Amino acid sequence: QVQFVESGGGLVQPGGSLGLSCAASGINFSILTMGWYRQAPGKQRELVATITSGGSTNYADSQKGRFTISRDIVKKTVYLQMNSLKPEDTAVYYCHPIGTRDSWGQGTQVTVSS
Repeated sequence: QVQFVESGGGLVQPGGSLGLSCAASGINFSILTMGWYRQAPGKQRELVATITSGGSTNYADSQKGRFTISRDIVKKTVYLQMNSLKPEDTAVYYCHPIGTRDSWGQGTQVTVSS
């Protein structure tokens, strides 16, 4: 059974940092490109960052220089380190493989507010 369990969200002040984790199971994690997505209230889900099986990374323009995606193949876990957080980063964050129709996890809520 495919499963993604995101964790690490919370409430943080603007300029603060959070580290998210996503544990994956039921997929061939080592060969898939993984992505972090987010969905803010009333908005469509958007892609934040991706990491290939070889470790190459890519980021949406608004996250470049602030977010870092990484993965641990053995632990089947993908991470997102978020620094210099802004109120507009407030959203539910999800991880998911790129280009598959697997089900989505519950996500983890990130709230950036003073």
